[in-house]
Amino acid sequence: MYIVEMRNITKLFPGIIANDDITLQLRKGEIHALLGENGAGKSTLMSVLFGLYTAESGEIYKNEEKISITGPNDATRYGIGMVHQHFKLVHNFTVLENIVLGVETTKYGILSMDEARSRVVSLSEKYGLSVDPDALISNITVGMQQRVEILKMLYRENEILIFDEPTAVLTPQEIDELMSIMKELISEGKSILFITHKLDEIKRVADRCTVLRKGKLIGTVDVESTDVETLSEMMVGRKVSRVVEKPVIEPGDVVMAVRNLTVKSKAHHKTVVSNVSFNVRAGEIVCIAGIDGNGQSELVYAITGIEPADSGTVNLCGKDITHVPIRTRSKAGISHIPEDRHRHGLILDYSLAYNEILEKYYTPQFQNFGFLRFNEIYSYSDMLIEKYDIRSGEGSHTPTRSLSGGNQQKAIVARELDMNPKLLVAVQPTRGLDVGAIEYIHAQIVKARSSGAGVLLVSLELDEVMNVSDRILVMYEGEIVADVDPKNVTFAELGLYMSGAKRDEVVV
Repeated sequence: MYIVEMRNITKLFPGIIANDDITLQLRKGEIHALLGENGAGKSTLMSVLFGLYTAESGEIYKNEEKISITGPNDATRYGIGMVHQHFKLVHNFTVLENIVLGVETTKYGILSMDEARSRVVSLSEKYGLSVDPDALISNITVGMQQRVEILKMLYRENEILIFDEPTAVLTPQEIDELMSIMKELISEGKSILFITHKLDEIKRVADRCTVLRKGKLIGTVDVESTDVETLSEMMVGRKVSRVVEKPVIEPGDVVMAVRNLTVKSKAHHKTVVSNVSFNVRAGEIVCIAGIDGNGQSELVYAITGIEPADSGTVNLCGKDITHVPIRTRSKAGISHIPEDRHRHGLILDYSLAYNEILEKYYTPQFQNFGFLRFNEIYSYSDMLIEKYDIRSGEGSHTPTRSLSGGNQQKAIVARELDMNPKLLVAVQPTRGLDVGAIEYIHAQIVKARSSGAGVLLVSLELDEVMNVSDRILVMYEGEIVADVDPKNVTFAELGLYMSGAKRDEVVV
């Protein structure tokens, strides 16, 4: 018997069939993976189940009884919960306030938080999801925000759990913890739908896997008897190379020199980047590795100008850019693929075309005497959409908010790489991308390196760290504790550096 069955679901958006007659069946007590390329319709299908969208046709059954889900409250009433790819959190509320939002406990009309706090602390301890209940969402990392989303679902005692790209913002250690949590939830009688692009995660925890491609159902397979190559080919329709091809290049002159950089947290007023120094040379990919929350984000903010450094210097091609505005840095040759694509990468209510020219709109190419040259803007955007395979229902006119997460990421990558940067700062550039898109983005980063750009890559994915970088710097508690060659270091050794168990004398 299926605990949830979605029969013949069709969902349309302007210019695109997001789900085309899809049937999905979830057994009680199983982890069922949903696999597909960016824009294949996975999140849309789950949003129909959670009541965020209404399908044009099709039916939903729970325990073989037809049910009607017209909104998230209906889904919650039927025991369906969802952790969204882009978190649904109120940034000026605390962690505790976000978890209880909509199911608050009141006494005589007054909000009573003591019982809620006790339950949240108990749940966080039980599942190893350590959070500060009183921290503002705006002051915690994306990894911590992911934990809050999971706790929201557990707090509501849902029996059918939808995880939409849950590991996209987690460290390898946190991913291991989440896999254990998912197995524990199954042992408690819950059922899980698990959207992911990561084939190794499907092999680790899923019982069955349903594959979508361009809105259509390709098939449902038993995970144990299906190899990774077959899943990959079902997903993208061709064989995919998972090896990053990099030509041997002798690095050139120093593109960026960071000296004694110190940054204090704006939230806690404590030092989060401590006296950091390193170089990035032309034709070199330097990767900052480390467990999330060890100062990587603040280091990138100081380099790109999002937040000021408290002391130290950042030099680009011999010029001090420590205190210059972001536009000046951009014009000087810095491109930035940010960690949080919604906060720092895109204006979601702008069209795709306008987002692609955010850093160039004032140039003669796109304006004349203060008036925008719309034909040029849309022509340029159309070119990037085709070149980077950005899936969008209405092309350049598509509202950026309506794109899938992976296609939003591709839009940023297209804009930043087309700037022909001297320094590319890429933070989690393949987060939320499918294997075909990852292959393409890695090739583009290597192409930027081959054209003489210096690349500063910040990644939590150890496979990406080892395969893409020429040199690895490990950050621990705001300091660089290792400078190693990926050819001469093991995953285990990297883990020791990342956890603070091992430390080298680092020479710039």
